[in-house]
Amino acid sequence: MFIITKMISWLDAIDKSLFHFFNNTLSNTLFDILMPIITNQGYWAVPILILLLYLFVKGGKRGQVTACLLIITVVATDAIAAQIIKPWIGRLRPSHVMTDSINLLVPKGGKFSFVSNHAANIFSAATVLTYFYSKWKNVLYTLAALVAFSRVYVGVHYPGDIFFGGLFGYGMAWVFISLWVILKMREIKRGQTWVLYE
Repeated sequence: MFIITKMISWLDAIDKSLFHFFNNTLSNTLFDILMPIITNQGYWAVPILILLLYLFVKGGKRGQVTACLLIITVVATDAIAAQIIKPWIGRLRPSHVMTDSINLLVPKGGKFSFVSNHAANIFSAATVLTYFYSKWKNVLYTLAALVAFSRVYVGVHYPGDIFFGGLFGYGMAWVFISLWVILKMREIKRGQTWVLYE
């Protein structure tokens, strides 16, 4: 038990050191302008709505399946992260703990920090989209990493929050992708064609 406690304390110290590096040492005027924009969900609402509409209307059957799976996955990921994991772990955000020693560029956010919902949601979305549209893999994961990084830079998450948030979102995406594949195989065996797409 002592060893586990020491290990957690050591990892926490590393996480906080990395936080200060990304939040303070890397601080610059350009990022101070860009990162609050990248991290703001309000700016993503319209592009996300356009993407979903495009997938439903212009994406054919593949697009419709992608959009449905995307919505289900992100909603489930967001709910589990916010309603179960965060209260259970109970780690306070750096913006609530280190108020005098951080470069806080956005409002403090909710009380709990682990895991990052932004990171979980964006990585789950990127993984679902990449499964159906693999040619966009590099763009999607670069975008996801940028959104996740922005949460540390603006001062509301530790690096560990976004790392494990990203892993959680990635894992959740594969849970729902796997369920889709199982459903698809079952329906094909039953002679159903609604699950087929080019």
